[in-house]
Amino acid sequence: MPNQSSTQTASSLLTLTVAPAQLVRGAGVLGSAAVEIARLGTRPLIVAGNRTLSISQETLQPIFQAEQLDTVTASYGADCCEASLKALRKAAKEHKADVIIGVGGGKALDTAKLVGHQLQLPVVTIPTSAATCAAWTALSNVYSESGAFLYDVALSHCPDLLILDYDLIKTAPQRTLVAGIGDAIAKWYEASVSSGHLQDTLIIAAVQQARVLRDILLQKSAAALQSPGSEVWQEVVDATVLLAGVIGGLGGAQCRTVAAHAVHNGLTHISGHGSIHGEKVAYGILVQLRLEEMLQGNQLADAARQQLLKFYAEIGLPQKLADLGLGNLTLAELQTAAEITLAPNSDIHRLPFPVVLEHLMAAMVSTTAPHQLKVKNG
Repeated sequence: MPNQSSTQTASSLLTLTVAPAQLVRGAGVLGSAAVEIARLGTRPLIVAGNRTLSISQETLQPIFQAEQLDTVTASYGADCCEASLKALRKAAKEHKADVIIGVGGGKALDTAKLVGHQLQLPVVTIPTSAATCAAWTALSNVYSESGAFLYDVALSHCPDLLILDYDLIKTAPQRTLVAGIGDAIAKWYEASVSSGHLQDTLIIAAVQQARVLRDILLQKSAAALQSPGSEVWQEVVDATVLLAGVIGGLGGAQCRTVAAHAVHNGLTHISGHGSIHGEKVAYGILVQLRLEEMLQGNQLADAARQQLLKFYAEIGLPQKLADLGLGNLTLAELQTAAEITLAPNSDIHRLPFPVVLEHLMAAMVSTTAPHQLKVKNG
């Protein structure tokens, strides 16, 4: 019993990284953002992807020059990987950078956050799409140079400044917002399973926020996609970039990921598909719900999956492996993805029941099944 008491005391001392220190949000706010950045540092290293380097050069440089910021821009290269991180740390030191600015999608922002964390420098995130909540969170995912997920790193704090410019987000392909919807809506299906039974006040708040997030996306996504830049579109962007981040911040790691993200991680180890993060996560939700149906006989999971299949069809999220460009997946490749998904440290083990390889593979190929398929344990 004394051990239980000390564990409770220790857990109460854990530090939460809830939110960025400052959020600047609105249409056309980039123009005034340099003033806020200048309060953090005057020698920024801008981390961007190859596709967003032009945005940095054309849009940001004149703004920064007006505030007399001495900037250097560097691409993160292949991915948020060890080689990129090493090269960017070197570039930051050579420039004597005093602030790191991430401009781009999730990989650029994760890289910038992790470089800032490693060098103990303030971090600014400027998302160019609404594909993930990476601009908000104190977490970075690290991949191999070929794009296979390796591990994640919990950061000491959320970004010091998040600049959400709707005009900039609007220039991204619509597919990125659709993917962001898939990534964000997963919060409910994962957090409710991992944490719905817990009594901690902040975790209860996080789970309920995940439910609210799901409802917002189910109700508003279709209309938002039909009218980019509109008020309802801005609300959905806020949901995918900001509110999704709040849930992980309030609930901590326990509320972040379960099977949907674990399936995503496994799929990144298979080459030959062109899907992006949120698309794989959206498919992973269906796999998780199938597991709940098959192994628990959970009729609510069946109903939720049928609701999501209809929603996915409406907005263009993948329902099955073929929709991810993996229609010709071999049995060996499927097994490889499933084995990585089931690694001992995988978040899939936050499910309230054990999952074995055969069950996971069966779930992965039956996400569009019309009815429950019960599989007996053992």
